[in-house]
Amino acid sequence: MSPTEAKQRIQALTAELKQHNYNYYVLAMPTIEDFDFDHKLKELDKLEKEFPDYADPDSPTQRVGGEVTKEFVTVKHRWPMLSLGNTYNEQELIDFDQRIRKAIGDNFEYVCELKFDGLSMSLTYQDGKLARAVTRGDGTQGDEVTTNVRTIHSIPKKLIAGSNYPELFEIRGEVFMHRKAFERLNKERTDNGEVTYANPRNFASGTMKLQDSAEVARRPLDCFLYGLYTEKQLFKTHWESLQAVKEWGFHVDDHSRLCSDINGVLDFIAHWDTERHHLSYDIDGIVIKVNNYSQQQELGFTAKSPRWAISYKFKAERVETELLEVTYQVGRTGAVTPVANLKPVLLAGTTVKRATLHNADEITERLKLHEHDTVYVEKGGEIIPKIISVNLDKRKPGAKAIEYITHCPACDTKLLRTEGEAAWYCPNDEGCPPQIVGKIQHYIGRKAMNIDGLGDETITTFYNQGFVSHISDLYSLGEHAAELKQMGRFGEKSINNMLDGIEKSKQQPFEKVLFGLGIRYVGATVAAKLVAHFKTIDRLMTASVEELTAAEEIGGRIAESITEYFADPVHKQEIEKLREKGLQFVAEEKEVVLASDKLAGKTFIISGTFERSRDELKDIIEQNGGKILSSISAKLNYLVAGDNMGPSKLEKATKLNIPIISDEELMALLN
Repeated sequence: MSPTEAKQRIQALTAELKQHNYNYYVLAMPTIEDFDFDHKLKELDKLEKEFPDYADPDSPTQRVGGEVTKEFVTVKHRWPMLSLGNTYNEQELIDFDQRIRKAIGDNFEYVCELKFDGLSMSLTYQDGKLARAVTRGDGTQGDEVTTNVRTIHSIPKKLIAGSNYPELFEIRGEVFMHRKAFERLNKERTDNGEVTYANPRNFASGTMKLQDSAEVARRPLDCFLYGLYTEKQLFKTHWESLQAVKEWGFHVDDHSRLCSDINGVLDFIAHWDTERHHLSYDIDGIVIKVNNYSQQQELGFTAKSPRWAISYKFKAERVETELLEVTYQVGRTGAVTPVANLKPVLLAGTTVKRATLHNADEITERLKLHEHDTVYVEKGGEIIPKIISVNLDKRKPGAKAIEYITHCPACDTKLLRTEGEAAWYCPNDEGCPPQIVGKIQHYIGRKAMNIDGLGDETITTFYNQGFVSHISDLYSLGEHAAELKQMGRFGEKSINNMLDGIEKSKQQPFEKVLFGLGIRYVGATVAAKLVAHFKTIDRLMTASVEELTAAEEIGGRIAESITEYFADPVHKQEIEKLREKGLQFVAEEKEVVLASDKLAGKTFIISGTFERSRDELKDIIEQNGGKILSSISAKLNYLVAGDNMGPSKLEKATKLNIPIISDEELMALLN
């Protein structure tokens, strides 16, 4: 392939894969098969290595995260991130308009923008490259989260070449999560026995504060940009700046509108009060700004907010309906979740039949529900409708108070509740059908063993037919091949595909197997940390709570859950059966091939952000005989410092007189 052809192919693949990434991760609406995507990504990676001059710094091959931030540095905002005044009624908007007219006359326009329900973010660009990302914080200072923001597909790491952007500027926007992505991720958390988030905003905010950017990269976040800040004013109006930053490559919402007067603003609000339910993301209002920058300066600020802008907040939609009954669902970890079954009612554009009740306290303490109560239901910022309160005036005479169940609705085992937790659990994990089926469905899932040819419905069928009641039974399904063929729904080809997928799963690494076991609180990330620390299943099974909490990022609750799991003889028997079937229970050790011994006997810590990834620097050190330490002590020879290094590390290294070097100086040691 000629250089010209390579350049064109790299550009085409980069653009195509960016769009596919956005469709999959952000919108949760994939438009390409995983196999085809992986094939194209490998082709792009190969071309970028052969022709590095043509590689896009913002390439899909680069947005995988991997940096770990031990603590977030607090950064003062160059321009304060002020909050806006809020209003919930049209009269206050008309009053706002009158104040503007008294101050600057009648010759002005408004820009109306959707008010996204997310996390405010300030991005600084230097020479067209993303240099820093800082959360709003208290408005005067926030946390620097650059490493995490770099993983968001809709935020450019480098702007479009040739765009007329200034050398240094700041742009602000809102990081958020689309509803479909939120629902998918929350379901995964439920399946993993992890605490779920109440709404997309909380999920986005929690994700942005994660210390491991590789985990952030796996969570689909989006971002709309809407505010440009520069030392020298480049545009006369806010509307002009929005059009410009869109041309520079920023993701700008297309629903904003330029309005000539307050009537246009009110029309815009009325339109989106209804249409917001058809968006793929949440908005909680409309932001109204005076368009002209000179007029903004003339209007000025109060102590807390600008006088030239205001936020109109939508009221959360609320309806009244009858509670028909409370039913209970049992998850794979045994958690019992109450659900309110309602008389169908239209709410926020959809018919609502069920609402979440979260836990026992919600039923008996906060709401004090009685049979057939008339209840108020809201969606508000939550995806799943929620009962807000009870209309006591309509409570039926003699209605009995609803009491939370004491025994599992699936197997009649007495429920337990751990001190300090809200949920009740069924402890019969080896005999409760929803738990058994849920555990096996979790095991075959994409993030765990990723077994082709098996799905959730198939597992349910196999359980009902008596073919599987434990994970290890999957590896004996070949014995039932003749029976499967007679069932009608399984052809010979589908059976062979399924058996091939089960056999291939034996090659999955230890951390996938550990995650697949479905131990409560042990998600994919925790499983990887445990495998890295303990190396074998035998060491993990015999580890005490104290030994477990000594592992990186393993807290007391996780440690106790692991020791309880392995204390059960049935679980140990299952591990032995899986081991006999050939599953991997030993960590894969990466063989380090020494390039030289120039760093032999030297110890290093890598901190901050670099042009190279930290993993690459770690490999370079180890391949040349050096050793990576986990904490700063007198034994440390060098601290390799990058941008935005934590101040505590710097202070400690300085006190101990440890040499602080850059990555270039590290490479110089090798030369």
